[in-house]
This record gives sequence, structure tokens and C-alpha cells, in this order.
Amino acid sequence: MADGGLIAADGESVAVRQNHGDWIVSWHPPPTPPAGKPHGSEGVCVTPTGKIVLVSRDGERWELPAGRPEGTESWEDTLRREMLEEACAIVVQARLLGFTRGTCIAGQHKGAVLVRALWRADVELSPWEPKFEIPHRRLVDAEHVADHLAVSAHPFAPIIRRTLHEAAVPGHQ
Repeated sequence: MADGGLIAADGESVAVRQNHGDWIVSWHPPPTPPAGKPHGSEGVCVTPTGKIVLVSRDGERWELPAGRPEGTESWEDTLRREMLEEACAIVVQARLLGFTRGTCIAGQHKGAVLVRALWRADVELSPWEPKFEIPHRRLVDAEHVADHLAVSAHPFAPIIRRTLHEAAVPGHQ
């Protein structure tokens, strides 16, 4: 791993404090999602030149593009729509990497069980014309993506490392 940290193993529990709650999050390999409420898709968007697409709401904290399903969208339909909306990126090819399952054990969402699909999305970029909640997009070299995501201090660090590993991002195998 580029930042030398731990990587989530299949089914391993990672304790996370996020959004005023305590969560237990785990990684699950494809193709079958674990039990829980579908909570969207997240993509490691890779351009034809090997750059990774990151987005930000504030221009300071960067993340992989992601979002929740609308209506009865499939996991992949959610991925394709969200990558276009958040990153102005057209998904050319998508590969399911796995799922995360988060169970809220304390806080306002106690009892919620949310499942998110994680993907590698080979993308073609459209001109940057933000129309939704994401005003910033950045392209980064694959070997530096963990630094831009501030993985070493991120509460989901083992999950992010596993995602980058499964996506075969250079420097993260």
C-alpha cells in the first residue's frame, strides 16, 4: 500500500465514527451484496491516461465520486448516473469490486444497515460543468491518490485501501 496502512479483509469489521454515529463497516466481495438497504455506488474513476478522478464539496476534502440510488436503479445504473452528475465522467466500462456494509450501533441512525457497491469505472471525461452538489473535480496521478484522499487519517482507511487495491490502481496492489 502506498501509505503503508491496513487493508480491510473480507467481512472484517472496521469501527467508524461518522455523522454523529458509531458504525461497524465491513468489506464483502462480489457478486452478491450483503443484507441491508442499498445505499448507492462509489467509483474509482480511471481516465484513459491513468489519472484518478476525485471530487470535493469544499475544494479541500477530496473523495471518490459516489451517490445514492434513485427509484429502482440498479447498482450499475446508480454508478453511471452519479459519475456523470458528480464528475462529468461517462462510464465506458465498469467492474464491480465489492460491497461495504455499515451497521449503525449508536446515534441517530441506530439500527440502520446500509450497503454500498464499489466499482472501478474506466471513464471518458466531459468538460467540467458542475450542475449538482459537487463544485470541484481534480485529476490525480494514481500513485498519489491516497494522499489526496487523506487516507492515513480517514476513518474508512482500511476500506478505501481495499477499494484502491481491488481497482488495481498503481501503487496500491
